[in-house]
Amino acid sequence: MQADELSSLLETELPGLAWSMQASDLIKFGQDWTRFHEPQAAVVLFPNNAEEVQKIIQVANQHQQVVIPSGGRTGYSAGAVATQGEWIISMVRFNQISNFNPIDLTVTVGAGVITEQLQSFAEEQGLFYPVDFASAGSSHIAGNIATNAGGIRVLRYGLTRDYVLGLTVVTGAGEVLQLNKGLVKNASGLDFRHLFIGSEGILGVVVAAEIKLIQKPPTQAVMLLALTSLEAVMSVFALARKSLILSSFEFFSDRSLNRVMQHRGFDNPFDELHPFYVLLEFDEDEAAAMQVFESGIEAAWVTDGIIAQSIDQAQQLWQYREGISESIAHFTPYKNDISVKISKVPEFMQQLEDILVAEYPAFETIWFGHIGDGNLHLNILKPETMDTDTFKQQCEVVNQHVYGLIAEFAGSISAEHGVGLIKKPFLAYSKSAAEIHLMQQVKHVFDPNGVLNKGKVVD
Repeated sequence: MQADELSSLLETELPGLAWSMQASDLIKFGQDWTRFHEPQAAVVLFPNNAEEVQKIIQVANQHQQVVIPSGGRTGYSAGAVATQGEWIISMVRFNQISNFNPIDLTVTVGAGVITEQLQSFAEEQGLFYPVDFASAGSSHIAGNIATNAGGIRVLRYGLTRDYVLGLTVVTGAGEVLQLNKGLVKNASGLDFRHLFIGSEGILGVVVAAEIKLIQKPPTQAVMLLALTSLEAVMSVFALARKSLILSSFEFFSDRSLNRVMQHRGFDNPFDELHPFYVLLEFDEDEAAAMQVFESGIEAAWVTDGIIAQSIDQAQQLWQYREGISESIAHFTPYKNDISVKISKVPEFMQQLEDILVAEYPAFETIWFGHIGDGNLHLNILKPETMDTDTFKQQCEVVNQHVYGLIAEFAGSISAEHGVGLIKKPFLAYSKSAAEIHLMQQVKHVFDPNGVLNKGKVVD
């Protein structure tokens, strides 16, 4: 459809709806943080309410037009990328927080509320929203719901799914559904809310959510430990979990630390570089923390450590971990967001390290992850002299080995970033043929004409 034809259609069938065909907007809203696909959106639509979203979906069905829900576009799996002239439904105007209930400890948020905005609101009420990650300042709540986002505190608090008590969605068939309505207990049949959480926009568009807040945790302490080896990581985790009430247990390599220091101009937190590091957040208990540190030293797992003495120092220590993704973004990294059972992490990591040495000899690999929940992030950096397509092709060849190992360990090819376009060819490493077939059937129920995020996750 030509631009003038599309303009006429929108003015006739979606009167009053704001939209843009400016090249800058098509690029901005037509891609996420991946850079392996050229954005090719036809138009960006800016609805204000659920009724306008519903009308867009109805018009899309009439014209067999694919639409893509768009939030903060911070994903790493190309789940919100437009590559085939799709219409983008931007949820930026759904940015209201309302209906706070101090008895139920719930709040209603629009799809476009930024994660950090909800965190700040909870804090203003003397409460806590624990789902957190590096992109909290730009990711949208609906995007978090669409990928069942995890982050740095899953070890203690769980995933986005654990805080969604209700959803308002517009299905691919154009129906508006209110799911669970904020109830804590509801055994009245199938709970479709949980189908939409983690569905990556292939079943419907989330327009609002009722979110559970919790009581603020005790004062948190932060400790950064330098470790001698990969094997020491899980040994220290086991030690820390016995002695401390952990909220986070994050892992990163010396290469990761180097990249953050170079990118942000930070000093080395220690006198020298060490092979691996873990960052712990826990209920403040200095005596127990010192016992973990000293026991780690005695066992030759730990070589150095820092316990933050102030909020500012704690925030600085977190930056060494949280700044990793930003520090490598300009390398167009190929990201493997993978998981196995926590008990299998040491053996899996060692075997995966062997694969990396054998298969990626010319590439720089950056390790970090949420070790406490079995989630590892493996980033392969593109050499400056290599074009993006060649780099992606080589990484996908090596994926046969990486994902083959994940299948052996009964793990997941995507722990928290979703499947999108990037991981779709490899879905069979985590899901059986029967599961994939059922996923396709579920999509057809909610999106019978295939207008929502077509080509992502499953066909």
